[in-house]
Amino acid sequence: MAPESIDGIPVTVVVVWVLGAAGWGVVLAGLRRGLRGRDRGPALFAHTATPAGVVLMFAVLGYGSLYATIALAAEWWSLAAVTGFRPARLVAGGGLRRLAAWLLLTAAVTYVAGRLVLGR
Repeated sequence: MAPESIDGIPVTVVVVWVLGAAGWGVVLAGLRRGLRGRDRGPALFAHTATPAGVVLMFAVLGYGSLYATIALAAEWWSLAAVTGFRPARLVAGGGLRRLAAWLLLTAAVTYVAGRLVLGR
């Protein structure tokens, strides 16, 4: 076993998993705090189903779940940064600018994290 691994799993992969889980939790907390009424249930359900759906989609396309986890972690932390930890702001006034910023930041973070983790 390599010294830079945890029970055979590379440390960078464990860090990506932890960052992904933490980002998912941050967005979930923001959704629970910020949404009220009829929009809350479907938004929470969609957020809960997202990790499994994305990992399944990447598996069907032939990529591993590490690619999906890197993309999801970047997406959730970028969303938290752009909306100030209140994801409901994405659909509030000025939502198109925030959406564009979220997409650009997600693409940049995904690219950089992918290069760092995968070494390509």
